[in-house]
Amino acid sequence: MMVPLVLMGLGALAAAMAPRLLSRSDWVDREPVLALWVWQCVVVAVLLCCALTMALTAAAASGAVRGNVFAAAPHGVVEAYALSGYGPWAAPVALALASGAVWSAVMLTREIGRGRASRKRHRAELLVRSPALPGEEPSGDRLVVLESDRPDAWLLPGATPRLVITTAALRRLKGRRLDAVIAHEQGHARARHHWLQHCSGALAGGFPQVPVFAAFRDEVHRLVELAADDSASRRFGRTTTALALVELNEDRGVFGPCPSGLAQVPQRVDRLLAPASRMAVGRRWRLTAAAVLVPVVPLLVTLVPALRVLG
Repeated sequence: MMVPLVLMGLGALAAAMAPRLLSRSDWVDREPVLALWVWQCVVVAVLLCCALTMALTAAAASGAVRGNVFAAAPHGVVEAYALSGYGPWAAPVALALASGAVWSAVMLTREIGRGRASRKRHRAELLVRSPALPGEEPSGDRLVVLESDRPDAWLLPGATPRLVITTAALRRLKGRRLDAVIAHEQGHARARHHWLQHCSGALAGGFPQVPVFAAFRDEVHRLVELAADDSASRRFGRTTTALALVELNEDRGVFGPCPSGLAQVPQRVDRLLAPASRMAVGRRWRLTAAAVLVPVVPLLVTLVPALRVLG
């Protein structure tokens, strides 16, 4: 009975403490890729705590489930978990967690479906606004130049990612600044940031009452932009990338009162123009290893009774 309680306590502790600790850390904006990795490990740990608790409580409530969960376990391991002592609450807990798992799958499927529908709609709009020439294969285009008076550039993810850039952006951005914008979008494509956004959006949309999932979604949307900025700045310089951001967004009023969706642009520019020093390599490796241990802890807690018997 103690193992599920410990697992749920660990999940609640990780969900409560991780957002606070990360929001107070001074290295997150300096190392956005590492911060994304830490966030993913925390969320996986929370989900793993729920999944392992579901497995143990379901095994306590149902002999059929117990036979599947402990099918490969040596003799005596099942007795070590004292499943008979879980009490009548095991079945409701298992059912609630199983419902949460099904709901998570439904929300992820919905999020992916929405993303695909949106990309399909945007591709159809692009085909109308930028029709293929006779003999041209539209599905093979990786770069689409769109006639527009508004400078803009964005990535349309998919099996063949497309970079869309407007003629106004081509007129305004010159040389390395244009290259920096393209490198920024290519950074999104290489890292498959849209998948991370789908997963974080599905969890936050499916469980709006869980603060850690909302914080995960918000931080993912912010950190992927910082990571793409760094990808561009490593090739073309921080000043060039910052100036490209300014020129691309100066007509949108983002450097004054602006919508929340674009409020981070000035902070991104400031970060590029006044960069903080990166963390030492050793500290980055230590944080990476510590993040890996976060989801490992629930596994070790679950295996303690079995390891005592086998030992």
